[in-house]
Amino acid sequence: MTSHGGRRTQAERDAVTVEIGYALCSAAFAAAVVFGAVAGPALLFDLPDTPERLLLRAGLVLAPVLFAARVVSVLVRFRSADQPSQPGRTSPDS
Repeated sequence: MTSHGGRRTQAERDAVTVEIGYALCSAAFAAAVVFGAVAGPALLFDLPDTPERLLLRAGLVLAPVLFAARVVSVLVRFRSADQPSQPGRTSPDS
């Protein structure tokens, strides 16, 4: 339901779908970059056992946390974005 109590239009449903896709793709990319930056040295170089395990575990913990935080932040920002009060019209301050 929209804030004005009616059903969502096709454009609103499409906007939500695109925003969800963007949130998931950008979160996956960010998580992969962080995992590569943190755990990459352990995978590329011959490190002692303790630092290697520490880097791998840190990457395995940080990547999903960043993924979830990114998805939530993008979707919350989309939800709270100022939308025009009437379809097809801009808000008064634009």
